[in-house]
Amino acid sequence: MPDPSSQDARKHRDASPGQRAIRRLSALRLVSWVMAGVLPRLDQQVGRLTRGRHTLTSLLSGLTVAQLTTTGARSGRPQMVRLLGFPAGAGFVVIASNYGKARHPGWYYNLLAHPRAELVVGGRPRMVVAELTTGQARAQLWESALAYYPGWQNYQRRHQDRQIGVFLLRDP
Repeated sequence: MPDPSSQDARKHRDASPGQRAIRRLSALRLVSWVMAGVLPRLDQQVGRLTRGRHTLTSLLSGLTVAQLTTTGARSGRPQMVRLLGFPAGAGFVVIASNYGKARHPGWYYNLLAHPRAELVVGGRPRMVVAELTTGQARAQLWESALAYYPGWQNYQRRHQDRQIGVFLLRDP
């Protein structure tokens, strides 16, 4: 499994002091709980103002925020979510951390039921097929994910009974 490009793997280390502080704070339980309720709305507004090129999260943290549109597992309707992710080889990785909550996010179940989705990164849309990684492939991508955003480790520690899903999104 290819590692993320060296530029993306360095994103955490090369972040500004303010961005590193935002990332550390966002991994704290209370802060992530508040962010789960507030950030989606704020990210939507900033995304609209920048025509999908940025979100408040990406501007404050310096991390890549992708827009993923899945098909609802039960409703069959399009469901859009913004989430952190990073390139890995010819694919793109997204982590189903759900801000460290006890349950998987809804989009996790949507991708399991309907793996085809639309991914928008930097304002550029593309169709993808999602694969929930397992075994060695998951372990490698998880390590790359922690190099990208170490806060995911805090989320995993909160709920040892739930393995956070690591999806690889590839061209169909």
